[in-house]
Amino acid sequence: MSAAAPTSAVTVLWPLPLLAGLLPAVAALIAYSLSIRFGLMPECNPFVDGCVSISRAARHGLPNILFRALVLPAAVLQAICWLLCPGWLRTLGATPDRLQRALPALGVAAGVFLVLYGTFLGTEGEGYRWMRRYGVVVYFGFTCIGMLVVSDQMKRRCGKPLERIARVMFSLCALLPFLGLVHVMLSPWLRGPSAQDALQNITEWWAGAIFTAFFVVLAWAWHRTGFALRLRSGSG
Repeated sequence: MSAAAPTSAVTVLWPLPLLAGLLPAVAALIAYSLSIRFGLMPECNPFVDGCVSISRAARHGLPNILFRALVLPAAVLQAICWLLCPGWLRTLGATPDRLQRALPALGVAAGVFLVLYGTFLGTEGEGYRWMRRYGVVVYFGFTCIGMLVVSDQMKRRCGKPLERIARVMFSLCALLPFLGLVHVMLSPWLRGPSAQDALQNITEWWAGAIFTAFFVVLAWAWHRTGFALRLRSGSG
C-alpha cells in the first residue's frame, strides 16, 4: 500500500497586522463618539484641540467596555506580529542579528503593557495612575523601537518592488521623534496646565494614528511579499 501524499494548507498572514493596527483606532473613535453622545465630554477635534486624552475618552461606562473589548485582543495581535517579524525579515534575506532577535521580546513586552493599560483603564487609585504614567510610555517606547528595527532591516534588505513601502515605514518612524520635538519646543510657550494637557493629548492622538498606519503598512508589505503560514499534513 502506498503512503498517502502529504497535503498542505496555506494561511495568509497580512490580516494580522491589519487588525492589530485598526482595532485600537476603531476602539478610540467609538469610545470618543459614545462619550460625546452620553454627555461625558464636550465635542471637539482631539487631533487639533486636544480637549481629551484617549484614556479619558474611554474611561467610563459603555465606552470603557467597548474600548477594552477591542484593545485587549489588539494587544495580543500586535505581540504576535512582532513574533512573526523576524521570520518575515529572513524571507527578505535579512540575517539574524541582535536587534532582530530582540524583536519578539520587545513586542511581547509592549503587548503586555498594553494589556495592563486596557485592564486598569477606568479604575481609580495609585495603580491606575502608575499604569497611566508608565504603562503607556513603555508600550509606546517598545513599539517605536520595533518599528525602527523592522523599517531599517527592510530598507537594507528589500529590493526595488518594496522600496516604496520601506520609505513609507521610515517616514512614519521619523514622525514619532518629530512629535516629541514639537512637544518639547511648544511646551515652554504654553501657559497653564490646561494648555499643557491639551498639547499632550494632541501628541497622544497623533502617535496612536502613526502606530495604526505602521501596522497597516506592515500588512501591505506582508501581502506584497506573500508572507504566509504553511501547514503540512500526511501519513506514512
